Amino acid sequence: MADVGVRAARHDDVAAVTSTQIRAWKYGYRDFLPEGPLEQMTGPAAEEMWRRQWDEAIITPPSARHRVLVAVEQVVLDTDAFPALGPGGIEAAAAMRGAERVVGLASHAPAEDPDLDPTTTAEMLTFLVDPDHVRRGHGSRLLNATVDYLRDDGYHTIVTWVFADNHGPLGFLESAGWGEDGAERVLNMGRPVRMVRLATDIS
Repeated sequence: MADVGVRAARHDDVAAVTSTQIRAWKYGYRDFLPEGPLEQMTGPAAEEMWRRQWDEAIITPPSARHRVLVAVEQVVLDTDAFPALGPGGIEAAAAMRGAERVVGLASHAPAEDPDLDPTTTAEMLTFLVDPDHVRRGHGSRLLNATVDYLRDDGYHTIVTWVFADNHGPLGFLESAGWGEDGAERVLNMGRPVRMVRLATDIS
């Protein structure tokens, strides 16, 4: 398996973070979100908006407690094919040794829901893995890194909002010790779409 890991996002990750979000949404939400709103969330105009927002979140976060993490895999090259590339191709391919591919992301910040204390509770705002790279442990590594950062920040609890019909992430988080805390919201997306809030104790 390729070398894998989680690190803080950098400016040169913005395009890959945006692409990963769009791909994960298109794949993960297609079965329960109405087609029109999903297209609005993932179309070209929306993609450019998300790119600007990720650029700001990564480069100029509101505070040191606002973070974007990325799951990465090392790019594995077929070195047996190098001779067929010619001298220039060999140099270019060799330069790619150690290059990373962003395959997932997670972001977090102090909680903003009015019933929560932002000094002790954080919110995991985003938690996504590229659909071509699921079931390789990236979700677990992102979740563990998020908990480590937030525990070091002194937080006791993490919450996150999940679509009630998004059974994959719901099941994954519940298996990791998260549970619904009773809060919910309903979005008007041409029809009502329910979200539930999950919480976990990290103290």
